[in-house]
Amino acid sequence: MIKRILSLLAALVISFPLFSQEFDGQSCTSIMVGRKASADGSVITSHTCDGRYRTWVQMEPAQDHAPGTMHPVLRETMHTAFRGDTTGVRLMGEIPEAAHTYAYLNTGYPCLNEKQVAIGETTFSGPDTLINAAGWFTIEELERVALQRCDNARDAIRLMGALAEQYGYGDSGECLTVADKNEVWQFEIVGVGMDKIGAAWAAQRIPDDHVAVSANIPRIGRIDRKNPDIMASSNVEKVALDNGLWDGKGEFVFWKAYNSDYGAGKNFNDREYFLLNYFAPSLKLTYDMDELPFSVKPEKPVDIREVMALFRETYEGTDFDMTKGVKMARAANSMHPADTVVSPVANPWLSTNLRNTLNTLAPGTVEFRRTVAVAWCAYSHVTQLRNWLPDSVGGICWLSLDNPGQSPRVPVFCGTTTLPKAYETCGQMQYVPDCALWQFRRANKLATVAWQNTKQGFNEEILRLENLALDGLPGSDASPAVLTAYTEYIYQESVRSWQALEEKYWLMFGLGF
Repeated sequence: MIKRILSLLAALVISFPLFSQEFDGQSCTSIMVGRKASADGSVITSHTCDGRYRTWVQMEPAQDHAPGTMHPVLRETMHTAFRGDTTGVRLMGEIPEAAHTYAYLNTGYPCLNEKQVAIGETTFSGPDTLINAAGWFTIEELERVALQRCDNARDAIRLMGALAEQYGYGDSGECLTVADKNEVWQFEIVGVGMDKIGAAWAAQRIPDDHVAVSANIPRIGRIDRKNPDIMASSNVEKVALDNGLWDGKGEFVFWKAYNSDYGAGKNFNDREYFLLNYFAPSLKLTYDMDELPFSVKPEKPVDIREVMALFRETYEGTDFDMTKGVKMARAANSMHPADTVVSPVANPWLSTNLRNTLNTLAPGTVEFRRTVAVAWCAYSHVTQLRNWLPDSVGGICWLSLDNPGQSPRVPVFCGTTTLPKAYETCGQMQYVPDCALWQFRRANKLATVAWQNTKQGFNEEILRLENLALDGLPGSDASPAVLTAYTEYIYQESVRSWQALEEKYWLMFGLGF
């Protein structure tokens, strides 16, 4: 019977959609760490791109531009199949190009440039009444221009705010976690109305000895323009007043005005609550609070490995554990008495259909919780910025494709010039065996068929590769060629490992284990 159930679940895992409509509004997580809060003085930002977004990645070179050159502002670039694919892409307009643009890492949401400026992203949607699709800039295009033109976080925020105000912001509510080698900020932006061109935005600096979390809900609170650690557009209160989001009488609070129905009344959800409590347990934050602190001081220095581990978090062993109710009877033998245990098939990434099936058979078996690591993730990055090293070596984007709870991370440096060929093609809309996404996704999906049996070995392999990559990092004098070769080396080691896991799991399930 168990063999038949495992075979059925294998088919379900492979055939069911990777994510569902129910997850709209709950996509992407960013953890930020100030340089005095990190174990080694790094500034850290991060991003999980949770959804069916493109997974091709490319290093874009620095360029010089002749006077009069114009920069195209594009829309719908998030679902293309390869660099240069224009399917569905629209030209919104053109703005004057900068004389020189920096090299940057071209992920779906561009994330790192050669000057150690890095950006994470999470969507908080905001009121639909503020969105004007005629606005030129989406959030990913603001990121692209900022990385091409700015060598520090403050200038990047000011530029993105100014461009959105001048040419129009045509996206939903978004948060960008903007960092450089000295500081990290949270930048939150919304439109100004369905028939209006412009943007309203605010930005707040995370104190150097603090950490912060953004996970699909606005978190910036009071706007004090005299505070050098806060920036905001001049219209941020008026837009809220004009659109009935604030009555103009009480204190203006950004997150209260620009929140959407999802999580309304609070400035946090499961992930903010879990992660902030993890970093500062002595604060004894509770889920019934209306507001959690914007940032917290961690009770011990935060290591880059720790941030990577938190992006693998699924709350197993906590009150939010989605696997604890998936039980099976275990017969007695010489090693143990008869009892009921967590089933080998229990995993925190069950598809909607499978969860619904279990809850139909036994109501209340699985209560959905939005975990940090999700199966519908396209890619994620944990990016550290180190001011004591040359920019080319100091900035590292630890890039992962597919589920961040399962995939290894490949280091891409500010000075990396090219990526392995497998990153050139997106694997979201079709099965491309040799593209980077599917080189990791195949083993990842197979492992969830009997996750309670596979997760220990799986996690051990993640940590082995993580230690390999961190322990062998090139020194401060490494050339771009050395950095590029190191990116290739860790990628190849990771692919070999995941191919071995894939073969191991097919053998296990083929034998009916």
